Amino acid sequence: MKPLFITATGTDIGKTWIATHLIAQWRREGRTVDACKPVVSGFRSDDEASDTALLIKALGCAPTVQQIDTVSPWRFSAPLSPDVAAAREGKKIDESELLAFCKTRLVCTEADYFLFEGVGGVMVPLNHRYLVLDWMQELSIPVLVVCGTYVGSINHTLLTLLALKQRGIVVAGLVVNETPSSPMRVEEMLATLARHSDVPAIGLHQLDHGEEAPSFMSFMEKIL
Repeated sequence: MKPLFITATGTDIGKTWIATHLIAQWRREGRTVDACKPVVSGFRSDDEASDTALLIKALGCAPTVQQIDTVSPWRFSAPLSPDVAAAREGKKIDESELLAFCKTRLVCTEADYFLFEGVGGVMVPLNHRYLVLDWMQELSIPVLVVCGTYVGSINHTLLTLLALKQRGIVVAGLVVNETPSSPMRVEEMLATLARHSDVPAIGLHQLDHGEEAPSFMSFMEKIL
C-alpha cells in the first residue's frame, strides 16, 4: 500500500481536484484506492459538491451519513480555520484522536493507495497548539504539495517547502495547478521553483486537464 498526504499552499488551490483525479485514474487502471479528509471546515451536509462528497463519489460510493462519518469525522460548518470553526461549535480537535484515526485507517486498509487530504495549508491550526504541519510530521508519510500560479504563490510555495524540510517531512512532489486568470504562466512558475528547490514538479493547465492526465499519472508513478 502506498500512502500519500495531499497538502497545499493555502485554501482553494486544488487539493480535492488532485485527489479525486488520482482516485479516478487509478480506479480506471484497476487499482484499489481509499481516501479520507479527516478535518473539514465550511461543511454542509446537503452540499453534493463539498470536498467530502466529491471524495466519496470518486471512490464510487454515495455520500451517505455513514460514508461522510468515515471520510470526514471532524466536520465544522464555519468556513474558517479548524481551531476557530470548532470553537464556535463548542468543540475541539484532539490531536491524539486524529492521529489514531489516521493510523487505524492505514493499518486496516487493503487498498493499493491511500490518500489523506489536508485542510488549508501546512500552517493551519487544528487546535490551540497543533498545526497541520505537526499532523503530517507525526503521520510520517510522503507529502504531495499543490500550489497555484497566483501572484504571491512563489513565496507561499517556497515557504511551504521550507517548513516541510525543517520538520524532516518527505515531499514526494509538487503540482503547479494553474490559477484562472493568473498573469504567471505555469511554465514560468515551474522554472522559478526549479531554481530554488529540487522537489520533482509538474504543471497542470486549467484548459488541458484531460489531455494532461497521462503525463500527470506517469509523474505520480515515478514519485511514488
